Amino acid sequence: MRDPFRIDPEQPTGISFSGGRSSAYLLWRILEANGGLPENTKVCFANTGKEVEATLRFVRECARRWQAPITWLEYRNDPAGFAVVDFTSAARQGEPFEALIRKRRYLPNPVARLCTGQLKIRPMYKFLRSCGWTEWDQCLGIRADEPRRVARIRARGNSGESAHEMLCLPLAEAGITVRDVGAFWRKQDFDLELLSVNGRTLEGNCDLCFLKPQSQRLALIQARPEAALWWIRMEALDFSRKPGGTRFRIHAPSYAELARRAASQRDLFARDDGEEPIGCFCGD
Repeated sequence: MRDPFRIDPEQPTGISFSGGRSSAYLLWRILEANGGLPENTKVCFANTGKEVEATLRFVRECARRWQAPITWLEYRNDPAGFAVVDFTSAARQGEPFEALIRKRRYLPNPVARLCTGQLKIRPMYKFLRSCGWTEWDQCLGIRADEPRRVARIRARGNSGESAHEMLCLPLAEAGITVRDVGAFWRKQDFDLELLSVNGRTLEGNCDLCFLKPQSQRLALIQARPEAALWWIRMEALDFSRKPGGTRFRIHAPSYAELARRAASQRDLFARDDGEEPIGCFCGD
């Protein structure tokens, strides 16, 4: 039986490192199966500037402890479309995300999620093209217990940037679930220092991503009120003449309203409004 984590050293291969536990586990399995990082393989982490500090530390630790070079990328509004950064120089105040919003003059939303494509997928694609690659396999850390995401990706085949970029799902192919990922990290001497409930990392990746359920964003704002300030400022930008201005989620409370509610409520992690998070390429 073919090992889904074995990589042909003759085939250029990209590994998308989201900064979460599943994508880190994917990297570890590839390193184990190949005796290190194979030739013609590049690991990329795309920083939006809104990742929490624990995510950045985790990416750095995986690279250091496993001796795996990880290229840090950020979106840039220039001809190259990306910049290579590192742990020290990586944006932490949402600068790449804000630059994209100001360029496009509208906020991403559940229908038009330009943030994932423009801040993560496209910088990786442009970086790999800048390395001289014309076609390659792109490995994602999507698990077997994410059937809708698996089906959607397999039906599409590529990221949408190029028909010459073939998406691969080694974790799903190997039947890996969130339980397997959790069991692996419980045995390690380091971990992503973010709260996980039933295998879901509540704070990652972008700190207050609009795709998170409302109750979850409320709880995160209550725990760290300053996290809401950037999102409130973005929603205050005047890109629309419609009453009420622009929203990340037009049919949901604004971030300013969420901040007001969070200030007056407690124990919100214990509440569940039944809303499911909306999945995206960012991964776990």
